Amino acid sequence: MLLRGSSFLHATAIVPMLERIISFLPQTQGWLAHWQLLVAVTAVFNSLQNFATLKLTRRIYNNVAPTSVTPLQARTFAVWTLTSAVVRAYAAYHIHEKSIFDMAFMTYLIAFGHFSSELLIFRTATINIGVLSPVIVSTTSLIWMFTQYDFYVKA
Repeated sequence: MLLRGSSFLHATAIVPMLERIISFLPQTQGWLAHWQLLVAVTAVFNSLQNFATLKLTRRIYNNVAPTSVTPLQARTFAVWTLTSAVVRAYAAYHIHEKSIFDMAFMTYLIAFGHFSSELLIFRTATINIGVLSPVIVSTTSLIWMFTQYDFYVKA
C-alpha cells in the first residue's frame, strides 16, 4: 500500500522531483520544442560515445575497412554532433525565434545529407539501425519543422 512506510516517502518525494524536472522543460505550446530537447540530449550521449570508443561509429560506417574509421574521424563527428545538440537545445527554448528555428532546421538538413550521401553516394554505410536512426530523426524533424513553421515562427 502506498501510505505505509517508505513507499509513502518515496511517492511524496517523486512529485516534487517531477515538478522540478518539468520546470526545466521548454514552456511552449506544441511538442516540437520538447522533441528538439530530446534529440539534443540524445546527441550529447552520442557525442560522448564517439569521444570514448569507435565501436558504434564503426557500426554506422560498416562498408569500409575498420581502419578507415579513425579516432580523429570519430572525435570530429563527436564535435559536429555536440554542436548540433547545442543548436537544437537552444532551439528548444527559443522555438519562436526565426533565426534559431532556421539554424536548427539546417542541422537536420545537414545530418540528412550526410547520412544519405554516406549510404547512397559514397557507400561507406549499409542500411542498419546506426544509419536509419539519424535518417528517420532528421526526416521526421524536417517535415515537422517545415509543416509547423508558421505555428512556431510568427511573422
